[in-house]
Amino acid sequence: MTLRAALLYSLISLLVGCVSSGNVDPMKTEQGRAEARDAYVQLGIGYLQQGATERAKGPLKKALQLDPANADAHAALALVFQAEMEPKLADQHFRQALSQRSQDPRFLNNYGSFLFEQKRYEDAYERYQQAAADTLYQDRSRVFENLGMTALKLDQRDKAKQYFEHSLRLNKQQPRGLLEMAVLSFEDHDYVPAQEYYEDYSQLAGQTARSLLLGTRLATIYDDRNKAASLGLQLRRLYPGTPEHQQYQVEQ
Repeated sequence: MTLRAALLYSLISLLVGCVSSGNVDPMKTEQGRAEARDAYVQLGIGYLQQGATERAKGPLKKALQLDPANADAHAALALVFQAEMEPKLADQHFRQALSQRSQDPRFLNNYGSFLFEQKRYEDAYERYQQAAADTLYQDRSRVFENLGMTALKLDQRDKAKQYFEHSLRLNKQQPRGLLEMAVLSFEDHDYVPAQEYYEDYSQLAGQTARSLLLGTRLATIYDDRNKAASLGLQLRRLYPGTPEHQQYQVEQ
């Protein structure tokens, strides 16, 4: 049985339990309504995780009918509308979720990512900083990585580097942070750490146009012509017409 099916089965069992047992209707008790609300939220999240945003709306709407202020339902709906490119509705539900749990680092980080997507970098930076303040948040490394990306957008290069370093101290297996540190180190002519960051990145993630361009540059610095040619060929084959490919052509 899939997780979604299990959740749906639990919800149905809760709603019809009074028929088979003769007990009081659970939907007329505070505990019963809370359990039904939570089941609807989890069902909605299950649909969302599968990319079925339209199907997610139904159970999330029912959850809010049971508890209009429920933070988890609003947070899930925010992600639904973000995925559906409805920024006004997404923003509204993010704010409603945070009005109930203003210090929830998961909400703050997700809202920051939404704001970053909307190019509202200063607002995103503020939300990420609030999320990072929770030293027990299990995904804090990702928050610092997000802070680094946002600092770059705000032309705060030194701060960005500090954030990426902090992120990697918390979790060394962060491909995006490793690649950004490799790029920043290369730009600072710190070629040894740049190469180390790049190698660590390459072991964790597939090559992108950005990483391939950096790889060709590092291979050229270390006079590894075969590797430079191989990476350049991949860049031409996989990412023709990209800014990185165009830059590679200029540098040849």
